[in-house]
Amino acid sequence: MADQTADEAATREAFFAAFGGVRGMVETTVPGLVFVLTFTITRSINVSAAAALGLSVVLAVSRLVQRDTLKHAFGGVFGVAFGAVFAMISGDARNFYLPGMLYTLGLGVAYVVTALAGVPLLGLILGPVFRENLSWRTRNPGRKRAYTRASYVWGAILLAKSAITFPIYFWGDATQLGWLRVALGIPPFLLAVYVTWLILVKAPAPIDVIAEWEAREAASEEASANAAEDTPAPAPAEPAPDPATPGRAG
Repeated sequence: MADQTADEAATREAFFAAFGGVRGMVETTVPGLVFVLTFTITRSINVSAAAALGLSVVLAVSRLVQRDTLKHAFGGVFGVAFGAVFAMISGDARNFYLPGMLYTLGLGVAYVVTALAGVPLLGLILGPVFRENLSWRTRNPGRKRAYTRASYVWGAILLAKSAITFPIYFWGDATQLGWLRVALGIPPFLLAVYVTWLILVKAPAPIDVIAEWEAREAASEEASANAAEDTPAPAPAEPAPDPATPGRAG
């Protein structure tokens, strides 16, 4: 029972880490918060963009120093950098949030489309986390159905988030959009993760294809070693007769 609880805790931790964890949520939310705060005070797009980008770089360097994954280290920097460039070039502070909004919209569509196509995006993301890779597609139909349902959940939440933010982008101002983006940063994410976890808990257990591969490799090596031990050593060859030996001539 203790081992099962420990395995479940480790799986939950890996599941949450796949989406960036608490630190990832903070790193995707705080730069936007810094931007809207700075813009509210200074009304300067350049100063606000520089402050948000500078903080994002500091967070990324911190990850690198701690030898954390590069995906999370540079993902936030690129997103903030694109937003900063868009805002400064266009002269519209709302465009700081446009790349992130387009990414959210595209990701929501991707979740729905891949679920409809029978290759749910969530399964592609979480398959390596649970060491099942793509085995859920052909060997674990219950698991595939769970990934499909969860992908629809993610798609619905992200598309709903886009439906709320894009009208403010077109008809609101930068301050309204900034605070709305901050408010809609963490709560929808936590909701999607929680519902996904509830769905997967009731699904069949993942097939650990990595363990299967390791077991086959170990069995193959053991069979090779046993075969080598069972193979008799070749008998030594008899020496060839010497023609010059007395009694063997002519």
